[in-house]
Amino acid sequence: MRRWLKAVVLNLYQSHGVRYFGAGGALGFDTLAAETVLELRADWPALRLILVLPYPGQEERWAREEQRRYQAILERVDKVVYTAPRYAPGCFHVRNRHLVDHAGWCIAYLTRDRGGTAYTVAYAKSRGLRVVCWPQTDVGIFSLSH
Repeated sequence: MRRWLKAVVLNLYQSHGVRYFGAGGALGFDTLAAETVLELRADWPALRLILVLPYPGQEERWAREEQRRYQAILERVDKVVYTAPRYAPGCFHVRNRHLVDHAGWCIAYLTRDRGGTAYTVAYAKSRGLRVVCWPQTDVGIFSLSH
């Protein structure tokens, strides 16, 4: 998946002029995506990473290794945006909508047709964003050539 993410980010940068990448700071795909942008920035310094986080301290209950990875990302990002001052019901939904509302593309890891990621991808499509998913799905995803 990391190789796929590198290819997507580089294609968006080189072929579509995308310089700014937002990530939601969650465990899993968000972490991998953020690390990928930061890794690519060594060769393409114009790339920028913005973390859009649901609230400060979201990582406090994570395993130590995940907290370490998260802190390493935080130390290297270009900007951090918090969508709420503290945890509240719905804060992850607000974070996801903020990511979509400030984007032209959506890169997602989508394996189910329900849940937060599926909702966010559907919302992105409804807002006219071009969507690229891993693994490729049949949910009307645009290819990078469009």
